[in-house]
Amino acid sequence: MTAGPKYEYRWADGVQIKKPIEVSAPKYVEYLMDWIEAQLDDESIFPQRLGAPFPPNFKEVVKTIFKRLFRVYAHIYHSHFQKIVSLKEEAHLNTCFKHFILFTYEFGLIDKKELAPLQEIIESIIVPY
Repeated sequence: MTAGPKYEYRWADGVQIKKPIEVSAPKYVEYLMDWIEAQLDDESIFPQRLGAPFPPNFKEVVKTIFKRLFRVYAHIYHSHFQKIVSLKEEAHLNTCFKHFILFTYEFGLIDKKELAPLQEIIESIIVPY
């Protein structure tokens, strides 16, 4: 999975796949969605009982989720944006991405170096705010 010629994303979940492997974008997204679902379902990470404590590494887990979700946006913008424009759906993608980026900025969820593939788009979102 790539985001233009300079960025390649490999998959590793640290459990079943410990060493990052090269996968297609659809496979990366499949692995990612399964992995996120497992994180959300894990009550030791996302407690469901009222008053149950969150683990000390909670923010790191959330940051990893958002970093990996950003990679999907980066791939979509670099590899599929023209198709999205031809379908006249770019406003929907841009709105979703804008909300995603504003949320991640508000809570410091993605390191700036990770955002490099879409830096120009992000700057157009952040500057007005």
